[in-house]
Order: sequence, then C-alpha cells, then structure tokens
Amino acid sequence: MSLEKSKIEKSPAESQAEVIVRMFPTDANPAGNVFGGEILKHIDMVAGIVAQRHSQLNAVTVSMDSVNFIKPVFVGNVLKLTARINYVHNSSMEIEVRVEAEDIVTGIKTITGTAFVTFVALDKNGKPIHVPRLSLKTDEDRKKFAEGKIRMEKRLKNRKKSD
Repeated sequence: MSLEKSKIEKSPAESQAEVIVRMFPTDANPAGNVFGGEILKHIDMVAGIVAQRHSQLNAVTVSMDSVNFIKPVFVGNVLKLTARINYVHNSSMEIEVRVEAEDIVTGIKTITGTAFVTFVALDKNGKPIHVPRLSLKTDEDRKKFAEGKIRMEKRLKNRKKSD
C-alpha cells in the first residue's frame, strides 16, 4: 500500500454498518434464550465490516471489551447490530457496536447489548499497517474519539502488564 493512501482521512459515517439477522431455535438454548456466543459472532462480524470499510485492508479482531448483555434475546427476535468506528491508532481501530432486538410480532424494540471491538489492519504479508486517520466532523465524533483514545491507552497499558 502506498504511503499516500495511508494518509487519507475518513469520517466515521463513511464506514458505519448495520446488519439485521433473525434468531432461530439453533441459535438458542432449550428455554429460547439466544446464546451469548451467537450474539458475539454477529458483533464481531459487523465490527469487521466497519474495520475493513475504513482500512480497505484485511482486518483481524484483537480484542473485545466492555461487552454488555443488557437484556435477553429470544428465538424469533430480529437483531439489528449497528457499528461505527470511534478511534484509530496507527494500525488499530476501535469499533463500537450496539445490539437491538425487535419482536416483530409486537414491534417492540429493546437495546440488548453493547460492545467495543478492536481490529488491526494487516498488509499482504500479515504485518500491521497504518490505516486512514479519522476525520472528526461532528461533536459526537470528537467525543467518541476522545473516549476511544482513553480506552485504547488502557488496553495498551493492560497488555504491557501481561507481557
């Protein structure tokens, strides 16, 4: 990848993604509650779409943190996963995911989960590579970037402790 391409800036809106998926009996336990791992799979998938849209490169999951299962998801619910990039640091990107379940019979929508997923962009040799900076166009973009920076610094500090 050329140095010029790595200097491009993109706004969070340019890479955001939304995925809608229906939950089936194979996604749940005998009581009809969807497995947390099934929800995590969808969180990772939508976050990966955002990371690859932003970087236009192969991007791999490095960490998932602050995963919160707020309310249960049931068989028959439709999940809407909304993801946006909050922070970029060299080759890593923090993606925020919001999970909403909809009972399509009643129309009731419930926030059921949230997560922060960190991805790293890789070059053709599997080595980390710089990604475009974020162009912060709104107050919300600036706020989420600042919050993401704090979380990223905390992740890096914790990683150094475990080395």
